Amino acid sequence: MLTKTEPSAATIATEQLYLEMGLTPAEYDLICTILKRQPNYTETGLFSVMWSEHCSYKNSKPVLAKFPTTGEQVLMGPGEGAGIVDIGDGQGVCFKVESHNHPSYVEPYQGAATGVGGIIRDIFSMGARPIAMLNSLRFGEIDNAHTKYLVNEVVAGIAGYGNSIGIPTVGGEIQFEPSYAKNPLVNAMCVGIIDQKDIQKGKAAGVGNSVMYVGAKTGRDGIHGATFASVEFSEEGEQQRSAVQVGDPFMEKLLIEACLEVIQNHSAILVGIQDMGAAGLVSSSSEMASKAGSGLRLNMDAVPQRETQMSAYEMLLSESQERMLLCN
Repeated sequence: MLTKTEPSAATIATEQLYLEMGLTPAEYDLICTILKRQPNYTETGLFSVMWSEHCSYKNSKPVLAKFPTTGEQVLMGPGEGAGIVDIGDGQGVCFKVESHNHPSYVEPYQGAATGVGGIIRDIFSMGARPIAMLNSLRFGEIDNAHTKYLVNEVVAGIAGYGNSIGIPTVGGEIQFEPSYAKNPLVNAMCVGIIDQKDIQKGKAAGVGNSVMYVGAKTGRDGIHGATFASVEFSEEGEQQRSAVQVGDPFMEKLLIEACLEVIQNHSAILVGIQDMGAAGLVSSSSEMASKAGSGLRLNMDAVPQRETQMSAYEMLLSESQERMLLCN
């Protein structure tokens, strides 16, 4: 947990505090080379989440690159929030699948629910209306009492979030095997339908344009959630409930309708739209800027906060749910 006084750059280096954030010594040295100095506490945190496996795919990219990603009917491949396939008549099917494994072991209801909420946002951030949910689950042996608890809570979390918004779960599959006893897999999928003219990209282009924060207020939930999701699970990890976000599906429903209203009826003023998912504000803002080949300035005093005396570190790394960035 954070203290009121953040460690100095020198302390981070000498006590190797960056290891607690998931950075290796080699990665820390590279950061120093890039900045030409030692990073301060906030900067160390930003690099750690952005360079985590969950955000950068630094280990899995070579494997994922082996899959085909182009084709006559592929309208949107890798690089955006979700994929889109042409189905004719000027329409497309938008889809995304994502895991929420560690959070669903530590806090199964919210872990599964926020996994669902995250992929729903990826779908409507593309301009599509979410219409269906699916899931693929793996747990330990069902005769184990804790496994039964996890199954019940995960299923309830998936159902509770989707049902509150009015998006049905139309399919799924589940298997039980001892190796998943302390590492369950919770893969959630969302499918949407879109008019091809409404396809959006997460970019922040245009010098002087505004980047607007919309949705729920920012709290301290989910800080370093991306790091938590990337590291090998351990006994200590079982206690990291602070890394799990808390979902509000009713706010998400409002966000869906508001964002689709902007996309479909006010497209002339919309440059880009992006979900604030893993690594929160720092990830979404830097991704939007990077896609446009530009930079942006964030006014942290303007971030809506639901808790008092939040630091820039906490606001940038928070993974509070139901938040989006829009550029206009």
